Amino acid sequence: MEFGTGNLAMTRPRSDMALVRPQARRSQRLLGLGLSLALCLSAWSSLPARAQTTRSAAAPAAAPAAPMLPGSIDLPAGKGAGVHGANSPFAPLAERADVVPWPVLTDVKTKVVNKRVLPAFNASQLSMHQKTQRIQGFMMPIEPGEKHKRFLLSSVPLSCGFCLPGGPESMIEVRTKTPIKYSQEAVVMEGRFLVLLDDEFGLYYRMTDAAPVK
Repeated sequence: MEFGTGNLAMTRPRSDMALVRPQARRSQRLLGLGLSLALCLSAWSSLPARAQTTRSAAAPAAAPAAPMLPGSIDLPAGKGAGVHGANSPFAPLAERADVVPWPVLTDVKTKVVNKRVLPAFNASQLSMHQKTQRIQGFMMPIEPGEKHKRFLLSSVPLSCGFCLPGGPESMIEVRTKTPIKYSQEAVVMEGRFLVLLDDEFGLYYRMTDAAPVK
């Protein structure tokens, strides 16, 4: 201890000062860690509830979908006739007097039979069964490739981001005589038209021996 003129001063031994510096550095590190933790917690609390769900608390993942059987069709989810959006890059179907209008095909009610939902066709639709019909629509390939012998013909372009797909009443499974080249523009197909009362794939209509017409 040292005494000055009018002031009392205390001098720590060097060993004490050597202990103080590491303790100060540890305190600074703890303070910085506390601030970082507080910032992380603040950011975490601002995240949506879904983002805060931990892996352990998350709901079990859904089971993978069963593989499609050969020849099956993965129908787009939709209902009714579909909507061809005004901003669609694809031109809408042209007015033609030589084709069956889609409103005639899409006006289908449903019924429940043995806990299954089946189409209930009207007399006009049933009268077209097994007769040659001409339909225009947009191709939806079922398998990859440039040419196709089997595809869906839809009332709206299913590759259009501005369009809403319709239900099974808005599409026809087409089976052609010879492969035809895929087109994003509307096509007109003619063939034997079938009205399907209880199709295993959930289809309402099918056209066989089909060929494109101008």
